[in-house]
Amino acid sequence: MRTFPIGGIHPSDNKKWSKDMAIEVMELPDEVAIPMIQHIGAPAIPIVAKGDKVLTGQLIAQASGFVSANIHSPISGTVKAVDIFPNGQGLHRQMIVITREGDEWVESIDRSKELKRECSLTPAEIIAKIKDAGVVGMGGATFPTHVKLSIPDGQKAEILIINGVECEPYLTSDYRTMLERGEELLTGVEILMRALRVERAVIGVENNKPDAVAHLRELIAKGNYRGIEVMALKTRYPQGGEKQLIAAITGRQVAPPPALPISVGAVVCNASTSVAVYEAVQKNKPLIERVVTITGKDIAHPSNYLLRFGVSFKSLIAKAGGLPEGDVKVLNGGPMMGRSVVAIDAPIIKGCSGVTIISGAEAERGKEQACIKCAKCVSVCPMGLEPYLLAKLARKQLWDRAEEHNTIDCIECGCCSYTCPSSLPLLDYIRIGKQTVMGNIRARAIKK
Repeated sequence: MRTFPIGGIHPSDNKKWSKDMAIEVMELPDEVAIPMIQHIGAPAIPIVAKGDKVLTGQLIAQASGFVSANIHSPISGTVKAVDIFPNGQGLHRQMIVITREGDEWVESIDRSKELKRECSLTPAEIIAKIKDAGVVGMGGATFPTHVKLSIPDGQKAEILIINGVECEPYLTSDYRTMLERGEELLTGVEILMRALRVERAVIGVENNKPDAVAHLRELIAKGNYRGIEVMALKTRYPQGGEKQLIAAITGRQVAPPPALPISVGAVVCNASTSVAVYEAVQKNKPLIERVVTITGKDIAHPSNYLLRFGVSFKSLIAKAGGLPEGDVKVLNGGPMMGRSVVAIDAPIIKGCSGVTIISGAEAERGKEQACIKCAKCVSVCPMGLEPYLLAKLARKQLWDRAEEHNTIDCIECGCCSYTCPSSLPLLDYIRIGKQTVMGNIRARAIKK
C-alpha cells in the first residue's frame, strides 16, 4: 500500500470520539467577528462601514491583491464595528463585527439541496467564480484556491489530487464530509478537473477510513464520474502534507522551495475545499461556513458542526458541553499542527477544521531536558531535515545558518517534538526560525 518515502510517525488517531457523529447545523450566532486575514497573502480590505446593513453572502471585504481572498458576511444584520480585535492567538487584527437580524440571503445564491452537476463554464469562468466566492484551502493552509488553479505559463497540470487523508489526530470534519456530502465533493472534483484541463483525479484517503473509501468508490461508479479514482493509502502521519501526498500517489518528489507541486504536474486540493468549489460555481454561494470538529477525550459532546464563520470558540465549546475541569488546553486544529487558543472569545475562520480540547496531564508540556543526541527527530522528519540543529540555530538566532540548512523546508508537522525523549520544544523554535528567515528573504527581494 502506498505512502511517502521517508520519516513519519504513527500517533494514536483518537478519532473515535467524533467520527460517528453526523454533521449538525449549529444555530446562528447573535453576533460575529470577521477577521480580514483568513488566508495566506494580503489582508482583505473592508468595503462596509459601521451602521451598514448586510445580507448573508454579501461581499464585505475585497481581496487586496492576486494572493488574497474576498470575504463575505456569514449572517444578515448591521455592521457594529470595523476595528482591531485579538484573534485566537492573541494577535490584534482588523475585523468586521456584525450583529445578526434574521437570516436574509443575497438573492442570487441557490440554497436548494438539489445536486447541480452539469457545468459548461470555461476554465477562466470557473476560476473567476471561485475567486469571487473567496474560496481558500480548507485543510488549514488557506492558500487562495483561484491562485492554485492559475497555472503559470510554461507549466501544465497533469493530475488533480484531492486530500481526503485527514491524518491529524482527533479531527473528523473531512471524514464526515466525504461520507455525507460525497456527491457534492465529486462534482466539485469534476469542476476542478475542468478548470485545470486534466483528465485524471485521485482522491487520497488513508486506509483507517475504509467506509469513506467504499462510499466514494460506489458514488463514482453509480454516477459515472469519469477520470476520478479513490486511492487507499497506508495510515501514516503526516500523509496529508502536500508534498508527502504527491509522493505517495504519484511517486514524484517536489523540490525544495521555491518549487511548487505544479513543477511535477500536480495540483492538490482538500476534500472540503472541493465541496466549497461546487457551491461557489454551481450555487453562487460564497465561502461563509464549514464543517468543524469539536472533540477531546473529556468533553461531554464531541461533534461535527456546520457553522458560520465568526462564531466564537467559546460558543462552540459551550455547545459541546463546556470545558472539562482542571488543566485544559484549547487547540485551533489537532494536537500535532494545531495552535493554542489564548482567547476563546475569538472567532472561528476559514482555515479551522477542528477544535481539540486537551485536558489533564496531556495538557501539560513535558519537562525540558538536555538533548541526548539520539537523532530520533532526524529519523521521523518527512522532509529529511535535522530538527535538532534547526531548533538550536533558531535558539541562538543564527539566521543565516538556519537558512543554509533549509529551515523554510519545514512543513511544521510536529513529528520531531512528538518523538523527542527530552521533551524539547523543537517545532516551536523551528517556527520562529522559519518565520524570521522567510522575513529576511522577503526583505532581500524588496531591496533588489
